[in-house]
Amino acid sequence: MTANEIWAFAVEKSYDKQLNSGGKTPWATLGAQMYVNAKDNPRTPFAQTDSRPKKFYLKAQVGQLDLSETAITKEPVQPKKKRYDFLEKDLHPFLTYYAYYHLHCYTKTINHSQSTKKEFGEWVHPDIVGCYFPLDDWKPEVYELSSSIGNISIKFVSFELKRELSFGNLRESFFQTVSNSSWANESYLVAALISDEEDFREELSRLSTSFGIGVIKINLEDPHSSEIVFPAKYREALDWETINKLTMNNDFKEFLTTVKIDITSKKIHKKEYDLVQDIELLRKK
Repeated sequence: MTANEIWAFAVEKSYDKQLNSGGKTPWATLGAQMYVNAKDNPRTPFAQTDSRPKKFYLKAQVGQLDLSETAITKEPVQPKKKRYDFLEKDLHPFLTYYAYYHLHCYTKTINHSQSTKKEFGEWVHPDIVGCYFPLDDWKPEVYELSSSIGNISIKFVSFELKRELSFGNLRESFFQTVSNSSWANESYLVAALISDEEDFREELSRLSTSFGIGVIKINLEDPHSSEIVFPAKYREALDWETINKLTMNNDFKEFLTTVKIDITSKKIHKKEYDLVQDIELLRKK
């Protein structure tokens, strides 16, 4: 039987409570436990087939089972459902919208193809960068005083975007974010789909706390319902060496130039940043 078949049988017999799993996909937890048990425990009563989908059986019943490949795979393999109906780049306007209204942050998408090829390295550029200006929140007198003493209190934010976060891509996605975002005051890993499995959330929380990386879940149905799952740790000092390296990308270089002009002119040139689309247009998408 497959793990799903075993789970369905367990529910029917009221054995499911014995798994003691609080996750949203207990059948997946059961399958993972059985796979490890059958593979690594020499005393286990379970064995597994090499077929797809993977099936499990009791060693004691080997003589009673037809383990031929034909018998094991006789049920038709269901075609895989398309996991996503959107691309990673489709998330950019949703994040731009959320960042503008909820983080008070003006963003700019970084096109990796704009990088100087001879200097390009893997895991260098964030997907989106942003800047918070106190111009919108502070009184002119306060802004003038802060400028005169060299403390304007702008905040740089870096975002790494993924369609989904699960155990399958957690570490790669997380450390890509760490690598691409260490230069900023705050760094976020952003996704539209985030696994609800208890063990996954615990690991995600641990990594977020250890490295100060925040996690944002984008709500594609209602961008205003997007949420910060784990907050980012604010870093006072900017990593200027990394910022200098990132100027190999023309988009990032233009972003820095625009921020400097806005600070100097005390006026935010919104057209130089990503367009904040209308909420109805986003909902239609």
